[in-house]
Amino acid sequence: MQVDAFAIRLRTRTPWEATDLGIRLCQREIRSVYRCYWAVALPPFALCLATFEIANWLPAVLIWWLKPWLDRVILFVLSRAGFGQSTTVASVWRSSDVVLWRQLLHSLTLRRLSIRRSFTQPVYQLEGLRGAARRARLRILRQRGGGIAALLTGGFSTIETLLTIGLLSLLIWFAPPGDSPSLASYFVGERAQFFALAYAVCYALVVLALEPFYVGAGFGLYLNRRVELEAWDIEQEFRRAFAH
Repeated sequence: MQVDAFAIRLRTRTPWEATDLGIRLCQREIRSVYRCYWAVALPPFALCLATFEIANWLPAVLIWWLKPWLDRVILFVLSRAGFGQSTTVASVWRSSDVVLWRQLLHSLTLRRLSIRRSFTQPVYQLEGLRGAARRARLRILRQRGGGIAALLTGGFSTIETLLTIGLLSLLIWFAPPGDSPSLASYFVGERAQFFALAYAVCYALVVLALEPFYVGAGFGLYLNRRVELEAWDIEQEFRRAFAH
């Protein structure tokens, strides 16, 4: 790891400061993050929505299931941004064998059930460790930071749910005067099918907007833990000092 090549200032931070660092990194690179993420995520999400004819609950479940796999694109952009490198959609496609297809099965099975996935994903995707070495790295990382990572997942899931409900509430707020349906009518009767599709669409929109910040927050936690374990901040200062 070329610590001196980092474009961000490394220092030991509290866990919440670390999540803020990751979110700010995402904000700084938001155009390239959204451009790359949406270019990859929109086609699968469209296919997920098309499964509505099979079962009205299926689109939202499939979108939820695919999130860890698509998060790899976001982490790819953020990791390059950490070294001051810009990322385009073409860069993602050129690295698609590593970014999208490597560990695909693992991303859609065991990784899907992890409540710390934003924190541990860099180990799987960026470090290239395998077997016992990877398990040892994960065990050390989780000793301090695993609990915050779990809270982070819970917090973003809550925000995701509230934003989805907020978008759905527009169906009632903007209903024509005199034809304002009750919320219960969307769960039974002829409006139930429409409501299920609307929920899936709203959920997809929220995921497309919010997921990069979840990945960024976890990436910030990961960087901070590596700084704690390996004194990256001191090494960075020495390398920069002796470079002049």
